[in-house]
Amino acid sequence: MAGRGGVVNDTTTGVTTWDGVVPLQCQPNPSIMKLNANLKWVEAHEPLHEDIDTLKTNGVGPGMAFAKHVLEKNSGLGLVGLVPCAIGGTNISEWERGKVLYNHMMKRVKASLRDDGNIRALLWFQGETDTVSLTDAQSYQARVHKFFLDVRDDLQSPLLPIIQVALASGSGPYIEIVRQAQLGIDLLNLKTVDAKGLPLQPDRLHLSTPAQVDLGKIMADAFLQFVPSSSSNPDPYHNSCGV
Repeated sequence: MAGRGGVVNDTTTGVTTWDGVVPLQCQPNPSIMKLNANLKWVEAHEPLHEDIDTLKTNGVGPGMAFAKHVLEKNSGLGLVGLVPCAIGGTNISEWERGKVLYNHMMKRVKASLRDDGNIRALLWFQGETDTVSLTDAQSYQARVHKFFLDVRDDLQSPLLPIIQVALASGSGPYIEIVRQAQLGIDLLNLKTVDAKGLPLQPDRLHLSTPAQVDLGKIMADAFLQFVPSSSSNPDPYHNSCGV
């Protein structure tokens, strides 16, 4: 979920930059924290993944809009802690248990559990790279299904809510195969929301800034179906979402 909203590639120079535009729905809020690259809780701001997905230009993603919409709908949650872990342009095979990206993610997630913390959900938006190869596309459902089960197993949370996004686009020709794999996963406490139809950047691959905001709200509404209508726990460490 490393956002690319507002990221523009200069075709003349090849330089990629972020336009710096932060919508109202993504503005910093003292009730929204993030776990930074140094495993410290800080006030969250866009780009949410700037110190995580360091080899790419980051822009607006759905994470901040997700958190703000959650708080608007359920202020009883108190503070929300976001745990950014995404690395853009990666294949689901790179997230297998025991590999570098998986281990890095789990290190961050477990750090967010200090002080008797609790992970409330996993937010997962990935798969564009898996559309390049037919073999990868056909293997996607089995791989991501195992990934979800491994995360739950390692966190000792067999019913951890998972909010998955079905692709709006892809890097290759097998988008529909991956989409159907995502939409076809049958797993308890998994909700799949569909990004298809949301407006894209000029690169026709990444979601535009307004689309990132809309997706964040859609994911928040899906997450809130797992949350009681009121909450007495205001501690950010008890209300963390991996993104």
